[in-house]
Amino acid sequence: MTRYVLQRLFGMLTVMFTVVTIVFVIVRVAPGDPAAVMLGPDATPADIDVLRVRLGLDQSLPVQYLYFLAQLARGDLGHSIFLDMPVAAALLDRAEPTFFLTVFAILIASAIALPVGIMSAYKRGSFFDQSVTTLTMLAASIPSFWLGLILIQVFAVRFGWFPVAGYGGPDASFLTRMSHLVLPAVALGVVSSALITRFTRASMLDVLNDDYVRTARSKGMGEFRVIMKHAFKNALIPVLTVVGLTAALLVSGAVVTETVFSLPGVGNLVVSAVLRRDYPVIQGALLVIAAIYVLINFGIDLLYLMIDPRVRY
Repeated sequence: MTRYVLQRLFGMLTVMFTVVTIVFVIVRVAPGDPAAVMLGPDATPADIDVLRVRLGLDQSLPVQYLYFLAQLARGDLGHSIFLDMPVAAALLDRAEPTFFLTVFAILIASAIALPVGIMSAYKRGSFFDQSVTTLTMLAASIPSFWLGLILIQVFAVRFGWFPVAGYGGPDASFLTRMSHLVLPAVALGVVSSALITRFTRASMLDVLNDDYVRTARSKGMGEFRVIMKHAFKNALIPVLTVVGLTAALLVSGAVVTETVFSLPGVGNLVVSAVLRRDYPVIQGALLVIAAIYVLINFGIDLLYLMIDPRVRY
């Protein structure tokens, strides 16, 4: 088990080192002078030179790279040009909406996908199974922003059950802020449930006809216990993998949905940084999202040890 964990840690560190290097190279090889691009066409040569020195762009690339690594080792992601604040602080200020939106979306997706996928596999070839297959294909093809607009029109504008957009005022309570996340979470959760449903169904079909399932039934064990304890437990690793990947993708892919619902999350911050060409924010956001992605995958690898003892060997 120790070897397994060490291998995953080494893989995680390798991926992060690769991401850090790619982000460094992308910013440096972008057309034009990054300092001039950040400051805009009205900047004077003196202002550009000051920013170049501040960002270390006047040094050679190897020196810049070493400085960049040392900066990251201290937890310093840089300083935003337009926000005039550390990038880490800017990301932290925007983290709450994105975090809860991702959590709610993955809970909604799992609540829909797991029981539907299990039942679809159990009733393979039935009308229910065919309907689920059709609906998952439809859900997978629906853009989340379009579904979000429909939800706004129906449940926010027509019925007035939920806020149209935003995240509440500065003095808004926690429940008020969470109410602003219901519609975007449903939009993301419904679309994400399609992939999880298909993986759950496929994984369950692989194990339902195995010998240990037939043996459990022959011993007179209840059908629900057979499905959940023997079949689903052994089909859980592929399902857990796709759930984790979906959660990681939601963290990095909720940009459009946050924009549609005017949520002050990380996605909205990244869009604003791209429009303003605030490279330190873009660079810091890419690194943080990549780190979250890698950590989620590492957590999934550790959960494998709890689900399937064979992984330990």
